[in-house]
Amino acid sequence: MRPVTGERALDVVVFGASGFTGRLVADYLARQAPAGARIGLAGRSAERLAAVRSGLGAAAADWPLLFADSDDSASLAELAGGTRVVATTVGPYAKYGLPLVRACAEAGTDYVDLTGEVLFMRDSIDRYDTVAAAGGARIVHACGFDSIPSDLGVLVLHEAVAAAGDGDLEDTTLVVTRMKGGFSGGTVASVSGQVEEMLADVSRRRLVTDPYALSPDRAAEPDLGPERDLLLVERHAELGWLAPFVMAGVNSRVVRRSNALADWAYGRRFRYREAIGCGSGMAAPALAAAVAAGTGTLLALNAVPPTRALLHRLLPSPGEGPDERARRSGHFRIEIHTRTSTGARWTAEVAGRGDPGYAATSVMLAESALCLALDADRVPPAAGVLTPATAMGMPLVDRLRAAGLTFAATLTG
Repeated sequence: MRPVTGERALDVVVFGASGFTGRLVADYLARQAPAGARIGLAGRSAERLAAVRSGLGAAAADWPLLFADSDDSASLAELAGGTRVVATTVGPYAKYGLPLVRACAEAGTDYVDLTGEVLFMRDSIDRYDTVAAAGGARIVHACGFDSIPSDLGVLVLHEAVAAAGDGDLEDTTLVVTRMKGGFSGGTVASVSGQVEEMLADVSRRRLVTDPYALSPDRAAEPDLGPERDLLLVERHAELGWLAPFVMAGVNSRVVRRSNALADWAYGRRFRYREAIGCGSGMAAPALAAAVAAGTGTLLALNAVPPTRALLHRLLPSPGEGPDERARRSGHFRIEIHTRTSTGARWTAEVAGRGDPGYAATSVMLAESALCLALDADRVPPAAGVLTPATAMGMPLVDRLRAAGLTFAATLTG
């Protein structure tokens, strides 16, 4: 393998390209990146990277293979200095991510990842937001199923409401109406790592439970009363039976950060939560109760070391995932319902084909990297530790629509 040489020799480098999700991202770029896009693959093993590249076809035949190791700061600095964007799939991010964030912030290099770890994102903000902003780097966390459907879905909803002159977003609820897919090994490891950190430090536990944990200015956030994530079953007069959504504790904080970074453009009375929709029929209460029980059991088992170890044996390990047939058979559909300050009711739909945690996520991360690398004249003029909505906004929505995802908002009442 050779180091990157010259000034920004590459547009995008996939760090962790020999891992399960990294290979999916590399494969997508080989098939979908425009001609002339300069792409590299990075990791610790030349042999494994070469094997990945050999399976990507002629489009990737000349892609450079770059050495980089999360424990080698010099290799990360060289990696960041030679490309416009680093897309990293190397997690858990709390364990491996901050040295690369630092390298990209100091080099003025854009960065995208798949983290769903609130504590890691908070640490990234506290340590490197100022550095990244000074150097013009855009550090963008949560560019997969955590949290692009939520973050960009609310942005699309806001844009439609604003264009119609229907005021600000107020009570807003994301409802997962359909989802088929499995947990990735990386997600399991990330959740376990964050749980361990919360149990070891009460201040970290308080931070994770704060609905504004990722705010750029906590004291400036509006006081809207309790905004806890849904923990139990609830019957909503309009949305039917709702159950807790395991990803709500991450997604909701990313969405609230977007609102604050945009000077509360969604509204100062924007209240947001996420849930799984179980319908309104006779079986809906039992289904909602089952979903809530399953979510609660998973979290409880993760909180106790012996049962956490058992879960690790039963669930996928980092680097493991479903076969191509299973990935293709997955799908998701989300509705985001809002009542605006004028009393109007709007709904956004976000949907996609492919396993959310693997197939859809790899598309989201790859298109995020391409957006930052190739759409510089269209993305918002921002730098620092950002969110998908504030770093890329509607240009990324356009890319994801072209890739087959649905983002649409309609007036419903």
